Formats: sequence, structure tokens, C-alpha cells
Amino acid sequence: QVQLVESGGGSVQAGGSLRLICAASGPSSSVYDMGWFRQAPGKERELVATITRRGDDTYYADFVKDRFTIAREKSGDTAILHMKSLNPEDTAVYYCAAGLNSAYSRNFPYWGQGTQVTVSS
Repeated sequence: QVQLVESGGGSVQAGGSLRLICAASGPSSSVYDMGWFRQAPGKERELVATITRRGDDTYYADFVKDRFTIAREKSGDTAILHMKSLNPEDTAVYYCAAGLNSAYSRNFPYWGQGTQVTVSS
């Protein structure tokens, strides 16, 4: 079973940038597709971005296109979400997720504990 630990959240002013990091550990963690989700207070969790295990295919929700970039390190066990031009609507708990072929199925069985991102106006 893979374990996921997120880091890099925090508070930033509108227009600022943050980088979220998800470190995966466990057997064969590099073979998993990875993704980022977020959940704002009172709202449902929503998919932000996904990346395949080889890093050769990515997906972005419309509301983050051209602002967020997902990548993974060559080792395959770390996924990074670069966020720029942040606005208060991006305030949420961001969760890292992983799973086999999950980038296409959108079914992610493994989840991190979440990291808070707060954007002030």
C-alpha cells in the first residue's frame, strides 16, 4: 500500500504562487498515476489535475488551466503542483491521490492527509 504525504501549503496573497509537494512511499509507488484534488469549506471535493506514472500525460480542470502545472520527479515517487496567479477562490484543502491507471479512470484509492492553501484578497 502506498502512503502519500503532502507539504507546501500555506497562506499567500492574491496573485501569489505556491508549490505543493506530494511524496509517495511504499511498494512500487512510482507505478501509480497521481492527482491533486481540493475541497473548499461547504463544497464538494473537486479534481484539480492528474499526471500519469511516466509523466507523459496530464489533465487540468478548466478553473486552473494556464495557472497550475503538475509534474513528477524522475524518481516517479514525488508529484508537484505549481500554482500561480492564485485567487481567493483557490482557498481549500488540497489532497494528493494515487492509484493504478487512475489518471484515466479518475478512481484514486490512496489519499494523503491534505494541506491547507489560503489565498487572501
